[in-house]
Amino acid sequence: MEIVIQPTEKIEGQARPPGDKSISHRALIFSSLAKSTVEIEGLLKSDDILSTLRCLQGLGVTVEGEGELLKVRGKGLDGLDEPDNILNTGNSGTTARLLAGLLSGQQFHTVLTGDNSLRKRPMGRIIEPLRKMGALIDGRQNGSLLPLAIRGSELLPLNYTLPVASAQVKSALLIAALFARGTTQIVDCYQTRDHTERALRHLGVDIKNYGKYTICLRNPAGLRGERWQIPGDISAAAFFMVAAAIAPQGELYLREVGINPTRTGIIDLLKEMGAHISIHNVKGYNGEPIADLLIKGGRALRGIHINKETIPRIVDEVPILAVAGLFARGETVIRGAGELRLKESDRLKSITLELKKMGAKIAEFPDGLIIQGGAKLSGASLLSHGDHRIAMSLAIAALFAQNESVIKGAETVRISFPGFFNLLGKLTGQSSLS
Repeated sequence: MEIVIQPTEKIEGQARPPGDKSISHRALIFSSLAKSTVEIEGLLKSDDILSTLRCLQGLGVTVEGEGELLKVRGKGLDGLDEPDNILNTGNSGTTARLLAGLLSGQQFHTVLTGDNSLRKRPMGRIIEPLRKMGALIDGRQNGSLLPLAIRGSELLPLNYTLPVASAQVKSALLIAALFARGTTQIVDCYQTRDHTERALRHLGVDIKNYGKYTICLRNPAGLRGERWQIPGDISAAAFFMVAAAIAPQGELYLREVGINPTRTGIIDLLKEMGAHISIHNVKGYNGEPIADLLIKGGRALRGIHINKETIPRIVDEVPILAVAGLFARGETVIRGAGELRLKESDRLKSITLELKKMGAKIAEFPDGLIIQGGAKLSGASLLSHGDHRIAMSLAIAALFAQNESVIKGAETVRISFPGFFNLLGKLTGQSSLS
């Protein structure tokens, strides 16, 4: 699919971002493990979340309802069924990695696969610690790549320090720990996203933090069913936050956005760049803080330096922050982001290649980017590289080029934000976007 983007001067209006992708995955998985029916309101209906839903249905989980409210009939920790076919996780690394943790503790055999892109992404980082817990897992390159064959077994508790900044690895191990008698301890020096810990605590699991970095989960555990309300996804909101901050005119009001402290790096960094962002109506849903955000345009931005300590809080926002750097005075430098080379595309390479087509002054490091602000962008024919966050970042850059741009492969936004172009059209007055 190709999308034509016309330049604009104003971002104006209000919207609620779609449901948080990370929390939507976890709400489905943990609801399936509860011993009751759980209602989920505001679930993201993207391709990645549908991959998780289909895999759970393949394990015998019943999901009812449409639209804004779903009911998941939980089967308890030991009630899942052995699937009669391979489970396909699509393009979703979260689905594959979290389900690997879940299936390691089941007393049956399962095979997980994914699409061509996901079959190239690293799985060894979860397989090694799961094997230490007693999981029986095999796959390509000694289990480092999908497909994975998992023979469930009795798991042992684990004492493990995360070697990489990965909330998916941490979450896979915490899910596996639900099936391991005793106490599992995980040290997360990177302070990655803590949605799993908050969800488990909300569902009654004995999980505690000791100091800044240590997480302990004690078994036996049982998950009590609760109603889930999914906050708006701050990573989805980030594209419109940057657009509104760049725009010469207008203001944008985003309702009910998740402001989990492990995810708000985008707010902090845009403020550091000089953007006008204010936070209103703070409240909470199932252990997660949410708020409304007001972003006003017409402010001059300045370049900043982003170091590796900040990356875990903005790992999904690096491409759109690179776009923000193009419209800031001076130089923006991003370091410590080598993990982005292992996403749906090599995001450092992809964003550099495409923004250069528009006349941007941007260069790669092995672990980051350097962006020179102030260059005038021209419209161009751009490629998504099959990566939803690249496609959306390019769309925002194209809004402020000197003439129209075309984005090819734009259908990839369905992975995380199916209504992205509709909302972009609404907020810019470009009714042709769809």
